[in-house]
Amino acid sequence: MNFFKSLYLHQRFFVAIYFLAAGFLFSYWLEWLYPILWLLALLFFLVFLTDVIMLFKSRGITAERILPEKFSNSDENKVHVHLNNNYGFKITCEIIDEIPVQFQKRDFSHLLKIGAHSASNFSYSLRPVERGEYYFGNLNVFASTPLHLARRRKKFGKEQMLKVYPSFIQMKKYDFMAIDRKISQPGLKKIRKIGHTMEFEQIKDYVPGDDIRSINWKATAKQGGLMVNQYQDERSQPVYSVLDCGRTMKMPFNHLKLLDYAINSALAFSNIALKKKDKAGLISFSNKLEHLVPASSKKTHLNLLLDKLYNINTQFKDSDFGLLYAHINRKLPQRSLLLLYTNFEHLSALHRQLPYLLALSRKHLLVVIFFQNTELEHFIDQESKKPEEIFEQTIAEQFSYDKRLMAKELQKHGIQTILTKPEDLTVNTINKYLEIKKRGIL
Repeated sequence: MNFFKSLYLHQRFFVAIYFLAAGFLFSYWLEWLYPILWLLALLFFLVFLTDVIMLFKSRGITAERILPEKFSNSDENKVHVHLNNNYGFKITCEIIDEIPVQFQKRDFSHLLKIGAHSASNFSYSLRPVERGEYYFGNLNVFASTPLHLARRRKKFGKEQMLKVYPSFIQMKKYDFMAIDRKISQPGLKKIRKIGHTMEFEQIKDYVPGDDIRSINWKATAKQGGLMVNQYQDERSQPVYSVLDCGRTMKMPFNHLKLLDYAINSALAFSNIALKKKDKAGLISFSNKLEHLVPASSKKTHLNLLLDKLYNINTQFKDSDFGLLYAHINRKLPQRSLLLLYTNFEHLSALHRQLPYLLALSRKHLLVVIFFQNTELEHFIDQESKKPEEIFEQTIAEQFSYDKRLMAKELQKHGIQTILTKPEDLTVNTINKYLEIKKRGIL
């Protein structure tokens, strides 16, 4: 029974049967053709039988799907397939992988030719846009001999589950750029340091170029040479990524929800903060407080943040900023940097939450991060010909203007603001954090 389940007929088989049937039909009028056709049919049957025996006489082909430990959300992730040809002849393989349903990719197929007793590899990429568990099905391999009359199907790789985490690839990318100061990357700004912070590091000999305002006159008098105080950036400052999980963060851009953009950015930013010896924490909320991870600078803390971010999802509910203020006021006694990832589409929505934002900014350094509607920007740039299109573009321009007005409104009240495209969120957030560190305003 397994033999018939794994035997598949090639397209060439049906073409040959079609011509034989047509020949037998014509032999009704041409009797001399009848015995020749029977001979050809017998010969075709023997060739077909030989093809089947060649396919099933040995172990055949083996294959393995090699998956990474986890996938990175919104990034291209490689899946590797390794095949071994145990036949004594060259084969042609069609590989059909049962990809997780989240990708809605039902036509995946890859053709490959493998020499006798040889191995071959190929890779393909998948870009997930949702966090969670993804299930791979069977790896189906259809092998055929050079005769191409029959195909043998073999299944490999039982159901495999793989988790999609927030973008750790993006996190490593910005980690690398932050450490190597010699690298010049588009979007990353060099922040001029204003003055110096008050965290003392050491007293050292003066060298040309040192700030003369840092000369330590007592040490100079004792040593008989100029000595200067050296300072370093303040460390162990608590910084929190505050994620709004309300309905406004459900909006998708380039197939990725705003919340997922915020989660990817929060992970990359937290990694940079830990590298800078600060304490990184996490708060998520909607109509209730979802998560509150106290800020810490432990080496293992990033793994805890990654696990928490993996499980965050948005709900179709209005976010309660009053509740957020109450919890932060009670749980965070120390002045902290709060990066609030949210989104406002209307001025009225901002004005409703403005009292709570102002209350937060009095005790903490608050940075409000919200998003430009890039779909509207593309629509505004299109050429309008009909009156209806002009009217729609006017409305779109009003919405775009309101976004810029919201940013100015927040800045007018002394609240740091980032208005960014979703795809530029991470680099703009890291730039703002580095600017705050260099200016020493936390």
